[in-house]
Amino acid sequence: MGDILIVDDDAQLRHSFAKVLAGEGHVVRTSATGEAALESVTNKAPDLVIMDIRLPGMDGLKTFQHLHKVQPKLPVIIMTAYGNTDTAIQATKLGAFDYVLKPFDIPEMLTNIQKALEAGRFMRSRVEIDALQDRESADAIFGKSKGMQEVYKAIGRVASTDATVLIRGESGTGKELVARAIYQHSERKEKPFLVINCVAIPETLLESELFGYEKGSFTGAAHRKLGKIEQADGGTVFLDEIGDMPFSIQAKILRLLQEKNIERLGGRSPIPVDVRVIAATNRDLEQALAEDRFREDLYYRLKVVTLWLPPLREREGDIPLLAEYFLRRYARQMHIDSPGITSEAKRFMGQYSWPGNVRELANTVQKALIFSRGSPITGEEMTLAIRGEKSSRQTHRSVRGEALKQCAREELAFGRGQKTFTDIIDRFASVLIAEALNLTAGNRSQAAKMLGLSRPTLLAKIEKYGIKIETAAKSD
Repeated sequence: MGDILIVDDDAQLRHSFAKVLAGEGHVVRTSATGEAALESVTNKAPDLVIMDIRLPGMDGLKTFQHLHKVQPKLPVIIMTAYGNTDTAIQATKLGAFDYVLKPFDIPEMLTNIQKALEAGRFMRSRVEIDALQDRESADAIFGKSKGMQEVYKAIGRVASTDATVLIRGESGTGKELVARAIYQHSERKEKPFLVINCVAIPETLLESELFGYEKGSFTGAAHRKLGKIEQADGGTVFLDEIGDMPFSIQAKILRLLQEKNIERLGGRSPIPVDVRVIAATNRDLEQALAEDRFREDLYYRLKVVTLWLPPLREREGDIPLLAEYFLRRYARQMHIDSPGITSEAKRFMGQYSWPGNVRELANTVQKALIFSRGSPITGEEMTLAIRGEKSSRQTHRSVRGEALKQCAREELAFGRGQKTFTDIIDRFASVLIAEALNLTAGNRSQAAKMLGLSRPTLLAKIEKYGIKIETAAKSD
């Protein structure tokens, strides 16, 4: 939830929009003029400003420029009721987070607001490196192990450069925190920092999200839209999970890195952009190269500097320090005193492999704190916090296992000779692939990832089993 300032001379819109946002849990302020908005922001900076481009007195563009000088990391969403969006685009190029046309779709606007609030928090919230025990930083890269000391040195060496950085490591090791730390120690720290998760955004939308589009470039493109890369001009773009980026979009990222320009969907001329790219992945890129799922030229462009984040199981001595850190952090959020952790619990944590890494440790400590009732967290409580979640997963696996056994019994009961085994396997494989294609709306690249197959292997099996892809969204 955030503190949001709405700036619009339409009293009815201010009132109704404020009511919607308050219903979502936000704290809402309103201003009718640019001058009043500037005074409000100067007195107390909000987390987000949503502002109409046409205002009485000082217009929206001038108001934005003044706001940007006072609070350069304050995200601003521009609203306009006019078909000509050139002024809104100009504001976006100057650093506005986004612009929307009135009347806007409420659910879509709420989604944009959440993205803007998150982007603002990323830019403003400092990531402490190796925070001291008594620091109260909400975000920190923490640890005394040799592996983490090397990470700190690498951040210091690359932050002041403009080099492309590839951050690698298992899920939950803190790749996003490292990306933010590099940004916050760079020369671009007063410019935008935008995060694009290459997995969270559907493939059909990712290209327009990254590069924007021109009016009329596809059905529904009623106006020109700037992409996140263009919005981040002068700043930093963090491409999270780049190992899962569709092959077709990889070529455009390569062009960005090589030629420092992009092309909007439906555009005919290159647009120069000045952004630093930081990318991250937990995928085996070398295997992806061998299977033709990742471009070799992009791979070498990305790995100008590679930072490897060690898994938690290899960070000897860091686990109890991290546990104490998370315990203080969550106790502070719950407005209680930190109860501490027993030596027995620390021994247990040191023996556990932590497959989910730091993220799993943080969630486990939080869960154990909730049920500790103010007493020091014991080994038993830590065990329950971990095994309770795993028990749920095991129960789910058990139920699925019984269903599979029943199917196997039925197939074997009607089996006919030597081909029983291969027939059953082929039948099950056909159903599995068909369901994967159904879940991905016929997108073969996404279905291949879901199944853990290379795209050529999937295509061969689709042909082998005669699977029909009837959805209209089958092209990829």
